[in-house]
Amino acid sequence: MKITVVGAGAVGATCADNIMRRELAEEVVLLDIKEGLAEGKALDMFQTATLCGFDTKITGSTSDYSKTAGSGVVVITSGIPRKPGMTREELIGTNANIVKGVTESILQHSPDAIIIIVSNPMDTMTQLTLQTSGLPKNRIIGMGGILDSARFKTYLSMALDCPPNDIHATVIGGHGDTTMIPLTRLATRNGVPVSQFLDDATLQKVAADTMVGGATLTKLIGTSAWYAPGAAVAELVESIVRDQKHIFPCCVALNGEYGQSDICLGVPVVIGKDGWEAIIDYTLTDDEQAKFNQSAEAVRSMNSVL
Repeated sequence: MKITVVGAGAVGATCADNIMRRELAEEVVLLDIKEGLAEGKALDMFQTATLCGFDTKITGSTSDYSKTAGSGVVVITSGIPRKPGMTREELIGTNANIVKGVTESILQHSPDAIIIIVSNPMDTMTQLTLQTSGLPKNRIIGMGGILDSARFKTYLSMALDCPPNDIHATVIGGHGDTTMIPLTRLATRNGVPVSQFLDDATLQKVAADTMVGGATLTKLIGTSAWYAPGAAVAELVESIVRDQKHIFPCCVALNGEYGQSDICLGVPVVIGKDGWEAIIDYTLTDDEQAKFNQSAEAVRSMNSVL
């Protein structure tokens, strides 16, 4: 299989690097509009093959979409990143034009691709891709919930002083500082509810820290994060390529599920070779459903800008 990553910035390059190290494709194509950037990063990454023990080929390209032909999965990271104090919503105008153009160019050469959206604001960019691509809804996936859940698990492990991989926890709703919903009620440490270890005040702080997890990193490093987003994309790609049927929270098109329709929003879905294959119903409490509805309205407000 060939996998394409569009955007050779920090996020895109890290996505490509993770995909290569896991040997998820025979070839990875890294593409960017900046002359020489993708070619340079691809060559640098390819030179790690003998050091890291993988055989995946990587090709860099400056805006030559013909090199992406036949891609089974395409990851779109293109767009301007967040700066300190900037919301994801402020990126809509610029990034919408970029994502729309990239999608059109990709589909000219890979009409059967599954498209993963990373560009922010992710929920709105996923909606845009659904509306303009003509693709079946199961082949368009917004990645954000996997990243948000990883941050949620990290903050829980820090509060519990336990290994991160002991934690199972999920974030649903929009991929935004005020729209995501960390489901503390369902979070567990090796099957035991974390509420048995942490009091309500601590759980509320963990949830609050999760919701501003991206903004916290942007403030610290001056731009959007890239290590965790790159790893999150690779996790999603692996479930597709290897048909693993993992359940991940992803931004997908809803048609009555969770009480919402005509919107792309983060919910738990089964991910396999055909993209997202089923939406899992977590049976939310009244309070959780109210938060989900509020998240949907906030995302709709962003979508209206389109």
